[in-house]
Amino acid sequence: MPESPTPKGNSAEHLRVADFDYELPEELIAQHPPAERGTSRMLVMDRASGVVDDDFFAGFRGRLRRGDLLVLNDSRVIPARLYARRTLRREREKPTGRIEVMLTEPVAENQWRALVRPGRKIAIGERLIFPDPTGEIVLEADVLERGEFGDRLLQFAPVPDSAGIGFFANHFFDILDRIGHVPLPPYIHRDDAEADRDRYQTVFAHERGSVAAPTAGLHFTPQMLESLTAQGVEIARVTLHVGLGTFAPLRVELVDEVRLHSECYTVSAEAAAAINRAVAEGRRIVAAGTTVVRTLESAALAVAGAPIQPHSGATAIFISPGFEFRLIDALLTNFHLPQSSLLMLVSAFAGREQVLAAYRHAVEQKYRFFSYGDCMFIA
Repeated sequence: MPESPTPKGNSAEHLRVADFDYELPEELIAQHPPAERGTSRMLVMDRASGVVDDDFFAGFRGRLRRGDLLVLNDSRVIPARLYARRTLRREREKPTGRIEVMLTEPVAENQWRALVRPGRKIAIGERLIFPDPTGEIVLEADVLERGEFGDRLLQFAPVPDSAGIGFFANHFFDILDRIGHVPLPPYIHRDDAEADRDRYQTVFAHERGSVAAPTAGLHFTPQMLESLTAQGVEIARVTLHVGLGTFAPLRVELVDEVRLHSECYTVSAEAAAAINRAVAEGRRIVAAGTTVVRTLESAALAVAGAPIQPHSGATAIFISPGFEFRLIDALLTNFHLPQSSLLMLVSAFAGREQVLAAYRHAVEQKYRFFSYGDCMFIA
């Protein structure tokens, strides 16, 4: 692997969460994807110098070199926002309005953690019922626990198949496809639309499990991927299922106190072999998104610098200034929320002062921010 430049401002000592703040006008938060996939703007940054250049994502192919290994996250977003009703425990009890249930992560067989709104009245022991558009009850879940921040642990009843045999797994996801809504992030102030089922999903999404999109991947089109392959860029895929911890506010003051939710990931034998070849041959590894960074750097930490091994696991890795990157040489990423763990990750890679300066430039040039917004390439 080529020796990486050392970004400026990369010491974690005495950093506070507030040190990763920046001013963002509300109108720059993208509420819709661009009219055509792949037409976003792209801010390009040289992490050795901090110099930035304005480009479009169409120019991404020109930023990669023959022999680069581009790593994608092939996790597929599930329709994780559901609407439920409470079962009435007493005959005279009045029906409540609909309950919004946002699945956040699977815990065990048939069990999911979820955010429930309004959650104040949803007690442990209650049963929630989930109707389809015709009113037929197609899912039921019991509330087992209440979490520290108001989340709930739900136990879903097994879903019967056409033969009446109860089971979960794939049929459960089939039902989610019927009754679930696209889990758009909280800064998109609108209901999901039919178009979001396609646009809030990468074109290479395969493994179901994310409740938020790996947004750097949203810019790619099949034509872009074919073009990159034709010019000699190798492409590998890993899987990290994105949880809602991505959007959770950091409830501490000091960066050293930040703790993240864990997320499940998989590095296949094929991906591990591609990564190890690239390292051995000194070729650049380009991460398409912070989820790929977290996956690869977690895999590298698991083997303490030895060749990456194919495996599945869970990671709560928190990457902030001072982190030693073992695999990543370049990063494609969207713009991230102020004071967020993802902004800290990018700052660890390219230097806090340089990244914040680049963000100020993006604001001045009216780039579009966050999930449906523009992107940034750092190399």
